[in-house]
Amino acid sequence: MLEIRNLHARIADDGTEIIRGLNLTVKAGEVAAIMGPNGSGKSTLSYVLAGRDDYEVTEGEILYNGESILEMDPAERAAAGIFLAFQYPMEIPGVATMEFLKVAMNSQRKARGEPELKIPEFIKTVRAGAESLGIDMAMLKRPLNVGFSGGEKKRAEILQMKLLEPKLCVLDETDSGLDIDALRIVADGVNALRAPDRAMVVITHYQRLLDYIVPDTVHVLSRGQVVKSGDKTLAAELEKSGYAGVIGEAA
Repeated sequence: MLEIRNLHARIADDGTEIIRGLNLTVKAGEVAAIMGPNGSGKSTLSYVLAGRDDYEVTEGEILYNGESILEMDPAERAAAGIFLAFQYPMEIPGVATMEFLKVAMNSQRKARGEPELKIPEFIKTVRAGAESLGIDMAMLKRPLNVGFSGGEKKRAEILQMKLLEPKLCVLDETDSGLDIDALRIVADGVNALRAPDRAMVVITHYQRLLDYIVPDTVHVLSRGQVVKSGDKTLAAELEKSGYAGVIGEAA
């Protein structure tokens, strides 16, 4: 589903290269964990996949279902089924969460050639998704992410993912700022979306998230490259021994 070949990317403003020849393949139905020390390029990879314009691809390819996405803007990538859950979700004052969800869902449906949801059907769908994630409907009447706790922001993002039903889900440090109860709820929401036709890229520092979202593959980034790949046992090895040994082997 996702194939990245010799990807090089830099910060657009100052030209600093962050991704330096990264190769990665994620198959449909697979949950791939991306791990690595600070500054290794994990979050930059997620931003490049989403199409953020403050990063510039200078070389290589990103193929999604066999087609390049490099010329697609973020809206086109979202319509094609690519979803990014941010490490620090943005607050949008003045935009009610329910209104945001309605616009997002109907935009996706329009892109797929489906009719817009009528209000009763929309509310019923959102309520069912919210209940599964322990979200109070009153929270969704507030401006998007404004005044939300860290856990509330992450639950709201997983709700968006559940409602939009993307085919490629990129989760950038979704465990950041979560207590153990919120982590379990968010992980349960992610696991409920695992499907043979959906791939997930889970970016994290820690094994604790992968105790709940068990990956099929684990890839270690260092200096903008994948330096080692393995199964879920690689994450446990990293938790025990740290990154130094793995990165040293690859040097």
